[in-house]
Amino acid sequence: MKPLTLLLCLPCLALAKPPSQPVPVPDDIRVEKDVSYLANDRKEKADLYFPKTIAAGEKLPAIVFIHGGGFNDGDKARQREVSICSDLARGGYVAMSINYKLWNKGVKHPTWPQSVYDAKTAVRWLRKNAATIGINPDRIGAIGGSAGGNLASMLAVTGPADGLDPKEPLGDVSARVSCAVDLYGAVDLPNYHDMKMFLKTRAEDAAVYAKGSPINYCDKHDPPMLLIHGTADEVVDHSQSATFAAKLKAAGVEHEFVSIPGAPHSFDLHPAQRDIRDLVLGFFDKHLKATP
Repeated sequence: MKPLTLLLCLPCLALAKPPSQPVPVPDDIRVEKDVSYLANDRKEKADLYFPKTIAAGEKLPAIVFIHGGGFNDGDKARQREVSICSDLARGGYVAMSINYKLWNKGVKHPTWPQSVYDAKTAVRWLRKNAATIGINPDRIGAIGGSAGGNLASMLAVTGPADGLDPKEPLGDVSARVSCAVDLYGAVDLPNYHDMKMFLKTRAEDAAVYAKGSPINYCDKHDPPMLLIHGTADEVVDHSQSATFAAKLKAAGVEHEFVSIPGAPHSFDLHPAQRDIRDLVLGFFDKHLKATP
């Protein structure tokens, strides 16, 4: 096999430096940290964000949040993740910020599709534990940024027939989401760059790059999606979301594509160019709170 020539995303690495100290969680939010949602031998955990006050007996909708970092970096509790999950909790949701399988130096096996399996397991875990957590198991959405946008999209557009639903754990529980938000995600990997998680270049295995691309799974049964992308993104080109939106339209999927003029890569729900909290929360409210 030829040596791998893999590109490093320097802007992503700069954004993804671990914090020197834990990011504080706002006082108006309640958080349960390091919840085990995967098999017992897995080190990756999740943080659960709750509104400070919940009415007795109320069953809230839930949202899985998936961090970015090029599939080889990132963490559930960095500044962007805490900011977005806090906004979701303030909006009346239980937000589940997950860590998932990442590629690291020395890893000798592909880490994809394990990352997809982990995201689907998070949805299953929420649904399985809905009564204990206090959520409505029929109202679960997903949101992610960059690599997390890819995974949130995969939750929306893939199902058991696509072969990406893991058999275990919780194989008898649905991983279906009711809607998803993709923030500046890489969704067309053959037209992106070579990726470490596959341990192969695009020239060596074009098929696996296609399998890791949400744009190749769109059909009329997919749930509603919201795509948001900055026009000044130099890490994941704006055209990735434009292509995805065109695919969703052709498949007859309810969706909205919002461009943020001048916005770079990697922002939370209130970037300097435009506050998108009302946009994102309005989307989730429509599809997770409103009476069908």
